[in-house]
Amino acid sequence: MRFTNKVVCIIFIGLSPLFVVAQSKEKPKDNWQNLDLKTDGVFGISTEKAYNLLKGKVAMPIIVAVIDGGIFEVHEDLKTSMWINEKEIPGNGVDDDKNGYADDINGWNFIGSPNKNVQYDNMELTRLVKKLQPKYSAALNSTPFNEEERKEFVQYQKLIAAYMDELQKAQMGYENTMLFKRYLEEITAKMKINNPVLADFDKYKPANDIESRVLKALKSELKDGTTLNEIQEDLTEGFKYYSTLLKYHLNLDYNSRDSVGDNYSDSNERIYGNPDITGPDAEHGTHVAGIIAASRINNLGIKGVADNVKIMGIRAVPDGDERDKDVANAIRYAVDNNAKIINMSFGKSYSWDKKVVDEAVKYAMSKNVLLIHAAGNDGLNTDKENNFPNRLFVDSIGVNMGKAPLWIEVGASGWKNDEDLVADFSNFGKKTVDVFAPGVKINSTMPDSKYKENDGTSMASPVVAGLAALIWSYYPYLSALQVKEAIMNSVSKVEQKVKIKENGSSKKVSFDEISVSGGIVNAYNAILLAEKMSKSQSSNSQSEVN
Repeated sequence: MRFTNKVVCIIFIGLSPLFVVAQSKEKPKDNWQNLDLKTDGVFGISTEKAYNLLKGKVAMPIIVAVIDGGIFEVHEDLKTSMWINEKEIPGNGVDDDKNGYADDINGWNFIGSPNKNVQYDNMELTRLVKKLQPKYSAALNSTPFNEEERKEFVQYQKLIAAYMDELQKAQMGYENTMLFKRYLEEITAKMKINNPVLADFDKYKPANDIESRVLKALKSELKDGTTLNEIQEDLTEGFKYYSTLLKYHLNLDYNSRDSVGDNYSDSNERIYGNPDITGPDAEHGTHVAGIIAASRINNLGIKGVADNVKIMGIRAVPDGDERDKDVANAIRYAVDNNAKIINMSFGKSYSWDKKVVDEAVKYAMSKNVLLIHAAGNDGLNTDKENNFPNRLFVDSIGVNMGKAPLWIEVGASGWKNDEDLVADFSNFGKKTVDVFAPGVKINSTMPDSKYKENDGTSMASPVVAGLAALIWSYYPYLSALQVKEAIMNSVSKVEQKVKIKENGSSKKVSFDEISVSGGIVNAYNAILLAEKMSKSQSSNSQSEVN
């Protein structure tokens, strides 16, 4: 899953006006996700308030696995919070602890080999089209098929239609971005002014209709406080985004798997990859890890939610869609190496081999491990639209075979307690999204010991993973299900209706119509509830002894 605020989309040159999707210039308070609504005026999760309840209590370290695209493990705010495999001798090329993975000091990388790392990959949609294309690309509705082939053929028709739609949008985005960029460069060159501002563009007389459109969009952004330099950076990001879509994500001829060297057709293969948990692009995973575990005591950068946690880094998510085999192996690696919480800030609309992931989730639950997953950034109702992985177990024909109780699905919220509380990009679902958590303008760690604000359910999920770690580290005798119940049953209920978009129109709904819990997670309330659970558990244990 990629950052939602990286790309400026430039749409529809022709009959429709050009426009740039701008980021809001409003800024919340620092560390807002950990602040309290009543005390601080922002809808954080009351982490700082929770720590007041925990004064004098001792926390046990807890391992949280971050399955992502890579973690810059030597970040100034993360290096003391990284999991270290004490049974492994660094750099000797030997599997000292006999777990199957040599030199796995801080975790493991399932999208690489001893010689190379995967950075880019296809969308799952592309891979599925490529899988079925040889058999069905020349087929007709009248082609004779058996029942199973007919189902595959119908599936292929749907996949190819979706693929062509994505390809067309990517091509249009690429062309429009390039066109906007070119005309902006021409306009600024004609002006012969270093660092022109709004007043300078107001004086400029457009030479043609396209210049007029570009100028109109440009001035609109400048009036909203965006600088020319920021617009140019957005265009560069837009160009990179669409180029990546066309060159890798939607390219039927691109195959990254040669870089891994596994037998991809063998879903049960476990031992492949390398110990490099950073990889070629560690921005997303580093940001996620910092939200959970950035040091709270070093007076640097930011404060993570949890104060006694060890981050296990597992690379399984490329720039593109993650592969089910890698996700399953990442979950199993985390469980086998004693992680108690697994954060999964990624997702996709299609699944190649859901069964192998389902089996890994069942394995995790059998070991009392809690899985926390980002709901996705498409603004969709996941009660109706697919988002993988998910808690539902299905058979080979898609029939529901139960669901994972040790799973928390997380939507993203903003800091204002008003109708715009739900992030406009966040997926939602009365049955499929459990809770919401801060996911807008979240400042966190980045490679090279830098910091940056980002938006996404990718940021909301680690807030909840951090909360789970906070609860479990202070109340280690609770079960994974009890930790989940402490989170679910202690949310801050949202009283007012909130805006969502569905079926192309905006509407206001109550919060319990878009989530199971009907609220935003709250650390203070969760600690109070965990304390009650722990005392009740101790009392029951004492009664049994007597």
